Amino acid sequence: MSDISPAALRGAVDLSSLRNRPTAPADASPAQAGAQSPPAGGFIVDVTDATFGQIMELSRTVPIVVDLWAEWCGPCKQLSPILEKVVTELGGRVVLAKVDVDANPQLAQSFRAQSIPMVVALIAGQPVPMFTGAVPEEQVRQVFDQLLQVAAQNGVTGSVAGAADDSEGPGADDAQEPQEAPLAPLHAEAFAAIEAGDFPAAITAYEKALAENPRDEDARAGLGQVRLLDRVQGLDLQEARAAAAAAPLDVQAQFAVADLDISGGHVDDAFGRLLDLFAALPSDERAPVRERLVELFGLIGTGDARVIAARNRLSSLLF
Repeated sequence: MSDISPAALRGAVDLSSLRNRPTAPADASPAQAGAQSPPAGGFIVDVTDATFGQIMELSRTVPIVVDLWAEWCGPCKQLSPILEKVVTELGGRVVLAKVDVDANPQLAQSFRAQSIPMVVALIAGQPVPMFTGAVPEEQVRQVFDQLLQVAAQNGVTGSVAGAADDSEGPGADDAQEPQEAPLAPLHAEAFAAIEAGDFPAAITAYEKALAENPRDEDARAGLGQVRLLDRVQGLDLQEARAAAAAAPLDVQAQFAVADLDISGGHVDDAFGRLLDLFAALPSDERAPVRERLVELFGLIGTGDARVIAARNRLSSLLF
């Protein structure tokens, strides 16, 4: 798939029918146009079936988070304010594109939105699954951190101006800058290494941060994500699946497919594969599989329903 290498961008949904849509008329209002330069309101835009192509183009510069919602959806009303809060705090590093699925059925179909709320990111025109259903703010922030890391690896590190920037004068950015706390040195080191594609250096930086502060959950989440990116770098999904099918008890072959599935958003498939492997192996060969499962549980989030179900099955296999 073009020049984008991280497996996190392997297509989870098919947006090909929307790629070459005509853009909105030149005299359309910003809210109608879907805006490559976001309208007043800054980092949060409403998009439609007709204008989504412009958001796809904008995703080549800045990560887009697509929030599929509906007025009747109670969980949507819980999740959307959290998304808006986090996006606003990021100050233009991410744009939130809100899609009313009732008013935009083609987008809902293209994203395979079987239930809402559903949140999918776009990086360089490629879809990246995030989560479905209402999730707590802490988990939203963790997933956004991971999204920014994947975006940086793909060179999507731009930003957009907020609505107030132009009206507050040339000193507005300087006045607002202190509000954003700088990254801790080791976190900044890790982020710079990710941007450079040097995953081993990023892993080392995050490990040092955890050694200094074992309760640094941001470092723990970053370490899990960058380890995954390092493992899947250069893997070919079809080749990995063929190797795993040919050797069902080859731990490394099964690990490779599970990593690719996690990167592609197929979390249940990855957990199911590793749990089946754990059950099939002799007891004295199971430890690496259990360790990988625990690592992936931490990456997805211990409160995630898929993790809870997989952890319960693992416990039943252990005892």
